[in-house]
Amino acid sequence: MSPRSASANEELRRRSRERLLQAAVELVSERGYDATTLGDIADRAGSARGLVSYYFSGKRQLVQSAVHRLMHLTLQEALERDPHTEDGQERLARAIDAILGLARDRPVLMRQHMAGILQAEGFVQCPEQQRLAHLLRDTVARNGSSDVDGDYRRLRSQLMGAVYTALIPGAPMPVAALRAELFERYRLDWRLGVPPHGGRDDGGPGGTQDSPTGATGTSGPSAGRPER
Repeated sequence: MSPRSASANEELRRRSRERLLQAAVELVSERGYDATTLGDIADRAGSARGLVSYYFSGKRQLVQSAVHRLMHLTLQEALERDPHTEDGQERLARAIDAILGLARDRPVLMRQHMAGILQAEGFVQCPEQQRLAHLLRDTVARNGSSDVDGDYRRLRSQLMGAVYTALIPGAPMPVAALRAELFERYRLDWRLGVPPHGGRDDGGPGGTQDSPTGATGTSGPSAGRPER
């Protein structure tokens, strides 16, 4: 049997790494961070335990990379779903809804992610985080930003703050209220993105056709830019 090509080996490594990332998402969601071991993750992924240390320096790096991958895939799916659009405001609304949706749907995982970021080491720089950053930068660029790097950092910090506020144990703020605040800040009509159903606890304009925050979907070069 002839040896595998370099490209075939690279593809195998990519798939192995992604299986570990997916297993980490599943197990931390099910059991929590402290109850999940690197051995558990390797077993769930069907990988040799030595591969975990080959790809990742430790559990914190693995889990942060896994969450960044989940965020990237979730955001990518939201931005590219039908009907496809190049409209900057619609894409920004979809991005906000995608990230807030993870706080609502994956609270255990996202709470651990925020806790990890707040440690002294901060962000884990990894390919998954870079892909997520690229999508968010592209989102603010398509929305007409004249300062993509600055507006990307502001959007990132506002999304992180919203997720943190939604997940504070004992005193969470409703996702609907956080969505309304972000939509107002970026002057987005609440009907953009994935508007929650009227009257639901996680959504809430009460079925009216007006924005709950007074946002009107302003158009023009400054639309979607945060008020300063």
